[in-house]
Amino acid sequence: MECFPSLKHSSKVLEITCSDSVRLVNGTGLCSGRLEVKSNQSNQSWSSVCEDDFDQQDAEVVCRELGCGAPSVLQGALYGDLEAPMWTKEFQCGGHESALLDCDSSGSARDACSPVGLTCSDPDDVRLVGGASRCAGGLELKHHGDWKAVDNPDSTWDLKVAAVICRWLDCGSCISTGKRSHSSEQSVWWISSSCVRAKPALKECVTTGYEFSTTSLEITCSDSVRLVNGTGLCSGRLEVKSNQSNQSDQSNQSWSSVCEDDFDQQDAEVVCRELGCGAPSVLQGALYGDLEAPMWTKEFQCGGNESALLDCDSSGSARDACSPVGLTCSDPDTIRLGGEASRCAGTLEMRNQLEWRPVADWDSGWDQTSADVVCRKLDCGSAVSTTFTENPFDRQVWWIKSSCVRSAAVLLECVVTSALEIYSGLDIICSDLLAQPIISPSPSTNGVSKAKQQGLQVLMGSDFTIACSTEPQYPGGSFQLIFSTSNAARNYTLPAVNHSARFLFPAVDSAHGGEYRCVYRLYVFSHNFSSESRPLRLTVSASLTELIIRSVVLLLGMMFLIAALCCTSKVSRSIRTRGEPFFGARREEE
Repeated sequence: MECFPSLKHSSKVLEITCSDSVRLVNGTGLCSGRLEVKSNQSNQSWSSVCEDDFDQQDAEVVCRELGCGAPSVLQGALYGDLEAPMWTKEFQCGGHESALLDCDSSGSARDACSPVGLTCSDPDDVRLVGGASRCAGGLELKHHGDWKAVDNPDSTWDLKVAAVICRWLDCGSCISTGKRSHSSEQSVWWISSSCVRAKPALKECVTTGYEFSTTSLEITCSDSVRLVNGTGLCSGRLEVKSNQSNQSDQSNQSWSSVCEDDFDQQDAEVVCRELGCGAPSVLQGALYGDLEAPMWTKEFQCGGNESALLDCDSSGSARDACSPVGLTCSDPDTIRLGGEASRCAGTLEMRNQLEWRPVADWDSGWDQTSADVVCRKLDCGSAVSTTFTENPFDRQVWWIKSSCVRSAAVLLECVVTSALEIYSGLDIICSDLLAQPIISPSPSTNGVSKAKQQGLQVLMGSDFTIACSTEPQYPGGSFQLIFSTSNAARNYTLPAVNHSARFLFPAVDSAHGGEYRCVYRLYVFSHNFSSESRPLRLTVSASLTELIIRSVVLLLGMMFLIAALCCTSKVSRSIRTRGEPFFGARREEE
């Protein structure tokens, strides 16, 4: 006798409904297995059915009788080829009967054959209602003949579990999930999260217990785009619904991969935004598999600002063969540290379903390693400390599994739904607490040229001042000016006054040339913090007086050289003039 999931909790009495003459055994769930029928109602024994005596219409009746969906696979010996007694009659169902034994049959003894292996599809007993599309809204389940909202008794419902529902509904990737609150208790079906991950049908996960709840589950899936075979919700091989011409006919809609040659950065930006992820970080063909799946036959031409990929313009461009798009989107901007002057210190908050809430530790495993993940994602260095706030907040929280934080690509995957509100929040202090200080020459400096490309020039003998300043985050602190050359390094320290300090250097000489940096140091939150400015290169040039002297000396030297050259030229000409008669007389004698 086959017991399919029809458990009902009513007045603390359990009711069970089983099929009395048909069952599927050795399958992966309640809707698959080797078909067996009661061979003799008087002897109450079971027999396998011969594959040669069973067709699609017979299978439709069996699947309907067991409360399953339409038959998807019908194959002999699919779930074992045991030497069991065989049913000796051939079923002749019309397909509309409510039970297999209601069908006509004829005697046909078989010597040997393969037993029927049958897989029924998941029944159409799950839906999302009240949303913008069939892929968004409150989760409802049809069970025991009744449609009811669904709630989760163990408070471990998260995005990965909700993604299973999205796949069952043939929707795209899961974007968000949470709980809807109701003003009064309503009748619901309770399901277990751990069961949803493992079972092929949601109704197998219905548990008995409390029949009423003041909350119910909500899910938002993308309806035409998804990422598959990735490491998280924001990575995978891109697939698009290949037939959007008839939205009402869901059975005629299949998923197709997108050709890498027809996809660019702007297209990727639209997909990441549509899936609630951050900006695209990796776009590479066959990154998440190179399956021989149907390929999308159009080239997307997105501007980058569209809200959905199918809102983009497209052009027909049939491809014979190409690599499918592999896309990785960055972690969405969904976390922050609030309540302090720095973005790198404060109470951890998260944005989920467009709402910012403080974060609470669900599994009591939060530690320095978990806080490190948050600091890195905020580009705030590493975690210096993390503590639990003593006083509860007045607003609702997002519960997070710390064990998930250490491995998840997207922190939203770690949020679990719960109606609990008594908690301790999470305070985190990261190493990059202080803003980068600014280094600059003082505006009143004499003999200093304008800074160009992070450098400045100072005249020999003049005075110059270097100013260090920082954003007004915290009071107090000090500035250390570090001066370094190729041979040595020196530093000077002044207290911060109005978040700045000025270092004066009178009568500069060539030894002052080199690289300068400002380091702001502050003791806050029981820890020492520091932040360093960009480098400022200083070169020393000659003073104006020295330049004039050098110019005069150079001019006198040039005048002396010219005079010497003139004298040399006159002497040479005089010697040549006195020698001309002698040479002339000699020529005459010859």
